Amino acid sequence: MKTPFVQFGTSRFLQAHADLFISEALDRQAAPGQITVVQTTGSTERVGRLAALTQPGGYPVAIRGLCDGRPVDRVERVTSVARALSTSDNWDAVCNIVADEAEFLISNTGDTGYDISGDDLSVRVPLSFPGKLLLLLKARFDAGGKPLTILPCELVSRNGDVLKAIVLELAGERLGERQFSNWLANEIVWANTLVDRIVSEPIEPAGAVAEPYALWAIERQPGLKTPCEHECVLMVDDLTPYEKLKLYILNLGHTVLADIWLRQARDPGETVRQILSDTEIAGRLEDIYGQEVVPAFAANGLGQQASAYVATTLDRFRNPFLDHRLSDIANHHPEKIVRRIADFRRWSPSVAMPTLGAICDQ
Repeated sequence: MKTPFVQFGTSRFLQAHADLFISEALDRQAAPGQITVVQTTGSTERVGRLAALTQPGGYPVAIRGLCDGRPVDRVERVTSVARALSTSDNWDAVCNIVADEAEFLISNTGDTGYDISGDDLSVRVPLSFPGKLLLLLKARFDAGGKPLTILPCELVSRNGDVLKAIVLELAGERLGERQFSNWLANEIVWANTLVDRIVSEPIEPAGAVAEPYALWAIERQPGLKTPCEHECVLMVDDLTPYEKLKLYILNLGHTVLADIWLRQARDPGETVRQILSDTEIAGRLEDIYGQEVVPAFAANGLGQQASAYVATTLDRFRNPFLDHRLSDIANHHPEKIVRRIADFRRWSPSVAMPTLGAICDQ
């Protein structure tokens, strides 16, 4: 069986995100086919996970949380993964699949997934993901160079543009073949995407627990193919509003709560849900959203979207199945204040933000 999707990374996030969406779309004949999942790290602890991804009947994803204020607790079975391989053990097979079968490449390779420092492309299988991707794309080019859409899901702004620049730089430095570089630059579609879903815990050996909310926003560009038809997959003209909503509502809210938690020296193990059970603190956050955040988005033509996203965010914060510790959110707190609050004030300078301003000015 041919698999039009090749996915780099075995993360719990992708299991409960892209893999689930494609599985549900396949049930409606709204996706082009199944997925080959490729482990890129060589981690021995994930060998069992690879086998479990393709088990008969699929693997479980438990959806638990609040949706429109009502509890959700259900289990879905993901059956979209047809093959699970590793670059360390199955490199030739991965090369052949990318060269001959793939229509989409999906990646989620972690916070350092684009790091190429110390990589050596003279070895058979490079260490870095961009190094591996370069050689796999060279195999596709040598096999005739059919069109391909790359959908990076790493949490990097303009992730497609960033990955394209890295691979093109590697191609120029290590291979020096102008025709191949031109093909990379002009024939491959490097999509910019934004993904969002809280995946709170694993289910062993494969599967995950995830919140109801999910988003896979993909920015349109010439030649881009839609991976599947699904309510959580949005084809958009501009990712910027979605990035702003996530950063300046969800992430800003987390930082406001972490600031209160730090200032009041509250319980070290307190979670987002628990701190919002304090009605005074919940009211303070809702006032910030209503009086400072939503007006700032409205000043930028996004008031309606912001109001809806605030309601969704408060549901996510109050998820009874999620224990999101404020101690984790408070890591790198000064830097987060700058990026999530100070930058927000600069983005909408005409709107008064006394409470957020006080956090910045402390």
